[in-house]
Amino acid sequence: MPFHDLRSYLDALDEQQQLLRIEEQVKPEPDISAAACAAAKLGDKSPALLFENILGYHDARIAMNVHGSWPNLAIAMDMPKNTPLKQQFFEFVRRYQNYPGEVEHRDSAPWQEVVIEDDINLFDILPLFRLNHGDGGFYIDKASVVSRDPSLEGKENEDSQNVGIYSIEVKGKKHLGLQPVPAHDIAIHLQRAEELGVDLPIAITIGNDPMISTVGAMPILYNQSEYAMAGALNGTPYPIVKTALTGLDVPWGSEFVLEGRILSRVREAEGPFGEFTGHYSGGRQMPVVEITKVSHRKNPLFEHLYLGMPWTEIDYMMGINTCAPLYVQLKEAFPEVVAVNALYTHGLVVIVSTKTRFGGFAKGVGMRVLTTPHGLGYAKMVIVVDETIDPFNLPQVMWAMSTKFNPEYDLVTVPGLSILPLDPASQPAGMTSKVIIDATTPKAPEEHGHFSQELRDPITTDDWVEKLHNMMQVNSLSQAKDSSKVNNS
Repeated sequence: MPFHDLRSYLDALDEQQQLLRIEEQVKPEPDISAAACAAAKLGDKSPALLFENILGYHDARIAMNVHGSWPNLAIAMDMPKNTPLKQQFFEFVRRYQNYPGEVEHRDSAPWQEVVIEDDINLFDILPLFRLNHGDGGFYIDKASVVSRDPSLEGKENEDSQNVGIYSIEVKGKKHLGLQPVPAHDIAIHLQRAEELGVDLPIAITIGNDPMISTVGAMPILYNQSEYAMAGALNGTPYPIVKTALTGLDVPWGSEFVLEGRILSRVREAEGPFGEFTGHYSGGRQMPVVEITKVSHRKNPLFEHLYLGMPWTEIDYMMGINTCAPLYVQLKEAFPEVVAVNALYTHGLVVIVSTKTRFGGFAKGVGMRVLTTPHGLGYAKMVIVVDETIDPFNLPQVMWAMSTKFNPEYDLVTVPGLSILPLDPASQPAGMTSKVIIDATTPKAPEEHGHFSQELRDPITTDDWVEKLHNMMQVNSLSQAKDSSKVNNS
């Protein structure tokens, strides 16, 4: 069944041994971020972490690494936790294509239990801590931010509503610095608000259900609703509640809801912040948010996300949900596309497997990647491989690059394209050259290379993979039972 709040999801993770409850007392810094960083180093099946005894706090609870493994994501989609990554990808694509899902408007929500409008002090309300020692302050980095286009009215204004995830620095008791990356919808909303000379109302939701966090990080189309997408991915209506102050719709299951406005034409220094690129962002001038109302559940859960040198939780959370839209958008132009892997560093590298119709076809597929909503701001390197190559299998991809790629014929460099300013290789920040690597088998009229005698696996290999996998699972269970007998004797 789908999860409509963070608590029920954590319970499900706990039931399936994908949650570790840390009951020993920990320091906010460096223990919590260090533990989350360590969890990511355990491999791609690492558990979520729930800290329940934090030095300096009476009742704070902090969840980390909630999306930080493929089993966790499978559970969020109500699939068996050991579902292979490629199978998760195609199931995600199937649900994505059911858009729009249903949205359910509710009158009240658990986050309305406690309301603070006077003497707001975010340092008292939120259990804040630095994620990396070089961060310029305390950040909120896994919140879903809701905004609308202020230049529109009525239903058009409601239809423009966007939910996105951006890094947010706590700069004062009720002031925040927010980074609206130009490729994201909130940057359009802010630009139009500032053209009108008005502030932009926003709602910041913290401690959300797993699906809206996934959707908030997706590169969906401007006119698509994140709530309708969450409904499609869950397969049930997604519950939302209208906020009284801003009139924005927010998730029913959030732990915290911060309402306020981005101050028009105001910029202040923000950063540095340890980013998903494995580098600090540096300091820059960013918009300022003023919070005028805070609502939260009793004994609320604060959810944070550690990010740093990949892989960390953010690489899982922004993996499949980046691959799926790219796959669907490419298939519309090129039905030959078989699969898309945009898992690495938030899709700065995109790997596409495709059939080819004629010489140069793969390069055209690569060019299309660069013009998708995701590709415009993120994709810096596109690797195109044959349909026989699994793009999620890096040894196969490296083999294709090693044997199929000839730089004289198969390398396309496109200068002067946009990239997110966080890319440390961009020069100036936000501009870069991009590369397409054609690692497919040349097809007429291309003639370079000699590829007529490629090996194929024996015909029953797939059957044996499944058979051996099942035998290993039986052996593992048998060893666990034997170990239990020894311990009990």
